[in-house]
Amino acid sequence: MIDEHSALPQEQEILFTMHSVFRIVEITQAPSNSRLWEVQLIITDESDPQLAGLTNRIKEEIDGRGWYRMGQLMLKVGHFDQAEELYNELLKGTSTDSDIAYIYHQLGWLKDDQGEYKDAVEFYKKSVKIYRKTLPEDDASLAPTYSNIGQVYKNMGEYSKALEYYEKSLRIREISLHPTHPDLAVSYNNIGGVYDSMGEYSKALEYYEKSHRILEISLPPTHPHLATSYNNIGGVYSSMGEYSKALEYYERSLKIREVSLSPTHPNLATSYNNIGLVYDNMGEYSKALEFYEKSLKIREISLPPTHPDLAQSYNNIGMTYYPMGEYSKAFSYLEKALGILRKSLPSTHPHIKSVMNSIAAVKEKL
Repeated sequence: MIDEHSALPQEQEILFTMHSVFRIVEITQAPSNSRLWEVQLIITDESDPQLAGLTNRIKEEIDGRGWYRMGQLMLKVGHFDQAEELYNELLKGTSTDSDIAYIYHQLGWLKDDQGEYKDAVEFYKKSVKIYRKTLPEDDASLAPTYSNIGQVYKNMGEYSKALEYYEKSLRIREISLHPTHPDLAVSYNNIGGVYDSMGEYSKALEYYEKSHRILEISLPPTHPHLATSYNNIGGVYSSMGEYSKALEYYERSLKIREVSLSPTHPNLATSYNNIGLVYDNMGEYSKALEFYEKSLKIREISLPPTHPDLAQSYNNIGMTYYPMGEYSKAFSYLEKALGILRKSLPSTHPHIKSVMNSIAAVKEKL
């Protein structure tokens, strides 16, 4: 949310270090060196209401017991390899249907984040099959799994299937939850995301804004879900060509993520990528490359080498070099992107066709 040329807003933010928590009061550029910034901090403690609100909310979300809770925490902070190792060990040592179904669900979540979508669907459906032995199809506890299956189908570009599962989840939640529950906001957000991918931007904005109104009421102001909501609304405005509005929402999202997530979290990379995309569309290619490369650096650390988001970074950098006339660089990055997408997505996915068309255009220039 804050690029290197902008000042912090008046509201102070929270910074977590290894053993202490500080509030950021002000960030100013050093007068003697434009590449250095001075950060004024004050120490805070558990009596800080904003910190307490965020901490309590995270405690509520990281539920469960013992090693199950540890696994959930690992997923939340993006430590996917360690989480997978832990869940596989837990699977060997459990015999109850409820625990097995829960572990399958968590492995589905993990595989989705790693970009292994077919495996993700398989784990989620295994989980539902076990739960359905004792639960009706519209039981409230099944809503998260239906929602997650919808998410995987969206990532695979199968939008009608995604809507089917998202709407199944939403129907359950509208009956079982009060109208300002955060999970209801998640359902509205997810349906908005499908319409966004389908290019139906007015419908997407309608669902995203429904979601955002609930999140503003129900969550603390630095919660990561609010960052995702700002990011998604920014994406619609970007697709509609309203770049100043898009940048405003993307920067709000980045500001929250820089405070609430680890510096190598994939969602932070998403923010940098999206801000780069806006500058790219505005023709400010050097700024676009700066943010794209920040995003790529995080993704190379935090994601497996065949993750589609890594392909997105290579594609975006390649397509920024293209209008700059650096066709060899453009070709190199686009080839990397295509190699990943062919490994991670179905051959009919529109992203593959898009990158192939871009490579053809670059070859003509070469």
